[in-house]
Amino acid sequence: MRSTMSTLKRNQFVVRQASDADLVACSQLDHTYTTSHVWQVDMREEGDETSVRFRVAHLPREVRVSYPRDRQTLLQSWQTRDCFLVAATGDIILGYVNMRWDAPSRRGWIHDLVVDQRVRRRKIGSALLEQALRWARLHEVAYVTLDLQTKNYPALCFAQAHGFAFCGFNDHYYLNRDIALFFGRAV
Repeated sequence: MRSTMSTLKRNQFVVRQASDADLVACSQLDHTYTTSHVWQVDMREEGDETSVRFRVAHLPREVRVSYPRDRQTLLQSWQTRDCFLVAATGDIILGYVNMRWDAPSRRGWIHDLVVDQRVRRRKIGSALLEQALRWARLHEVAYVTLDLQTKNYPALCFAQAHGFAFCGFNDHYYLNRDIALFFGRAV
């Protein structure tokens, strides 16, 4: 697999609907990431007023961060899936996107957008997102939201570069009690 990954050139992959056979391969991708920045939360309560402020903070050194969902949780959540796409070259899975769809509200929620660590920065994430948004338009989804860890600065930059804007947060959202930032955009 290493030689295939190292020789992968731009656009030598396809984005397609995931099959049941792809799920285990998706769970085995390297979901970790490194970052030297985080979105730091500052919340203050004064009388009847609560203010929340986010700012980008530079860390003293780069850190490797684990994905907020473990393998078993991912596999269980994928049993009911609406839009689950994979990027693949041959039979090798490079990344995936998992979006839930709520038809009555016409909203989509992207819970997972993962590209294996070895093939990042090759437009695979952009292709997955583009195809998920295409799927959303075909299913009359009006608005799509991403949930991201405050620590996942690379993904925060990716979301903003693709037209997503900060639209909220939830303290202790993930099982590991990390804060989730929500970024959304109209489809």
